[in-house]
Amino acid sequence: MTDSSPLADSLAEVTGLDLHMHSTASDGALAPAELMALCRARGLTHLALTDHDTVEGVAEAAKAARELGLRLLPATELSSQWSGINIHVVGLLPEGARGPLAEGLAEQARARAARAEEIARRLEAIGLEDALAKARAQAGSERPLGRPDFARALVADGLVKDIGTAFKKYLGNGKRGDIKAHWPALDAVVAWVVAAGGVAVLAHPLRYGLTRRKRGLLLDAFRAAGGEAVELVSGFQNPDQTRDLARQLIERELSGSVGSDFHAPGGPLAPGSMSPVPRVAVTPVWHHPRLAGFAAA
Repeated sequence: MTDSSPLADSLAEVTGLDLHMHSTASDGALAPAELMALCRARGLTHLALTDHDTVEGVAEAAKAARELGLRLLPATELSSQWSGINIHVVGLLPEGARGPLAEGLAEQARARAARAEEIARRLEAIGLEDALAKARAQAGSERPLGRPDFARALVADGLVKDIGTAFKKYLGNGKRGDIKAHWPALDAVVAWVVAAGGVAVLAHPLRYGLTRRKRGLLLDAFRAAGGEAVELVSGFQNPDQTRDLARQLIERELSGSVGSDFHAPGGPLAPGSMSPVPRVAVTPVWHHPRLAGFAAA
């Protein structure tokens, strides 16, 4: 491959690729087809739609991607827990969701419904009346509710000034509205992805507030469960932290992935927007044999 290839041999040289984005099938603002059109307008060529605990948007996105000449990799972002922490695992699924993963996604939908009810109950205690209905109104559809829907409801009711504050005060890790008990264990969701013929990718490891040592323990547990790649860059992040994370991946022979974690237009992130990847000896996830069809020119 040449340096200008969207799937260059080095993570530092990759262009036109985004392996972490969301649509209205979960908590994104754009319908799957609209998201694909935006990706095409931004010059992207290789994509993964990673809605939370669902693949419901993949069929619409795949149809639009074909019409636009884009390569789309079916995927999902699975919720799990490890050591009391909510951990996300991106499943890159060249063969789609099948077997235990399909069953797991159905269970995740039930878990999300139960979780939403518990979040609503807790937020009503701090003054958000009819929290479930208000979050549903913010979602604008019958898709499973997520914390961003409750965050927007808190803003709309004037209880916080913006979504960032909603997470900082009520919905972030360890806060009143951060409910983990309904999620399966990390090793379980990794096993689902592997059984479906996919590649399990640890999502945004720098966002969990872990010390370097504890992040290493998470990487060890993820690898032991069958995980094979980690998001080296997710959106915008400190370059020194990226290099340090790269060293941890190299030590464990884990591949690297990149993605914007795009949710909605108008913010700092857009499809394909993320911090530059430093020149490090981390193998790109698209070199995995299971992703050969996706990586083909």
